[in-house]
Amino acid sequence: MILDIWQSYRRLPIWVQLWVALILVPVNAASLVFLGAPMGAWVAVMAVGAMLLNGVIMLVERGFSKMMALPHVLIWTPLVVLILWLLAKGDLAPGYARYLMVLLAVDLFSLALDYADTVKWLKGERHIA
Repeated sequence: MILDIWQSYRRLPIWVQLWVALILVPVNAASLVFLGAPMGAWVAVMAVGAMLLNGVIMLVERGFSKMMALPHVLIWTPLVVLILWLLAKGDLAPGYARYLMVLLAVDLFSLALDYADTVKWLKGERHIA
């Protein structure tokens, strides 16, 4: 099963592999560093939660598919709203505010792709990479 998932990952375009491994996962996982910050636990639950659900999808499907966009759309959309609210409210430590801006940019870019992939998945594009 692990080999199937790895091979599926390696069949993704190289830019997607690099995006996931070097930016998307590390930036969202870094939310765990800010658990004690204002709403930090909620940010972490949503940032990491969507990725954990994707882990389940990968295990069930034995690879990467457009279905993996669904947890991002369902969980990161409210996360983006929360981040915008936190940034607008202010009163954040500078390091936390900078992190939230990076997380916002990364997840907005991801969501742009994820909304398109969700539509494709809903229209029947269900193959495994």
